[in-house]
Amino acid sequence: MGDKEVTLSCDALRRGRHSLHHQVYCITTVTRGRQPLFTDITAARLLVHELRRLHEQGDVISLAWVVMPDHLHWLIQLNERWSLSTVVKTLKARSALSINRHLCQHGSLWQRAYYDRAARKDEDVRQIARYIVANPLRAGLVRNIGDYPHWDCIWMTDDDETPLVE
Repeated sequence: MGDKEVTLSCDALRRGRHSLHHQVYCITTVTRGRQPLFTDITAARLLVHELRRLHEQGDVISLAWVVMPDHLHWLIQLNERWSLSTVVKTLKARSALSINRHLCQHGSLWQRAYYDRAARKDEDVRQIARYIVANPLRAGLVRNIGDYPHWDCIWMTDDDETPLVE
């Protein structure tokens, strides 16, 4: 087989998707047309507000997230209240309303699909969080993660006091 780019349809992304209570998921969702909407600091903060709102209302346990210019990486643990698809649908709907209002636009803000991956029981969730939070570094947006304004993680240090992200 050659190096063909594979594009998955929304249906293909949903096929085999399971939503388990207390499971940790890594979610990636992209803006429509990969528009860099989150270079607008207010738009980025409106998305952050909705991430925090879902956490504070007990809809999910938000473990780590980073808002990139045209997408979001989010590490969450589900609770018993909502399914994974309901959480993502709610985040996209709420954030689209407030961000569209701010940008004086209407219509879809997000691509319909999203990517999710359930963490395996033997996986180090802190390693996944490190990978998520380090996205701005790998993308060359900043040289130090402390200089990037749109990320958070519940673990700021390991148990042995070494920084979560160096």
